[in-house]
Amino acid sequence: MNATPRDPSVSALMVGEFENDRLLVHGIFSKLGWRLFEAQTRRQAMHCLEQNPVQVVMAESHVPHWNWKMVLRDLRRLLHPPQLIVTSKLADDTLWAEVLNVGGYDVLARPFQSDEVERVVASARRHFDAPYPAKPAPAAGVA
Repeated sequence: MNATPRDPSVSALMVGEFENDRLLVHGIFSKLGWRLFEAQTRRQAMHCLEQNPVQVVMAESHVPHWNWKMVLRDLRRLLHPPQLIVTSKLADDTLWAEVLNVGGYDVLARPFQSDEVERVVASARRHFDAPYPAKPAPAAGVA
């Protein structure tokens, strides 16, 4: 499936406070017909992920009591883990390289730019649909 800006199958979870960016993100998702869930705690986030088909998670780099690395670890435990986009006011090359090296999808600088949020979320959604590598078949027992 190719996610386009008007594709209603895009569902994302925003994890953290997101202060002044919350209204902007809601406006972007509403305009594009995308679904947006919110969670401020690990418990809320994991409950949302268990109850809803979410392809993209946007997490602040410093979620209280639960940083982006812990978010990524928890996402990896899911059968079909969503793509993780880390957001930060201090989005620099070091953070970007670290996020990509440990398996996150991308980094978005805050304050958000509408076109950049739209582009990165749509791209992460497309990447979510990439085929999962086939698991090797179990070895047959020797008789």
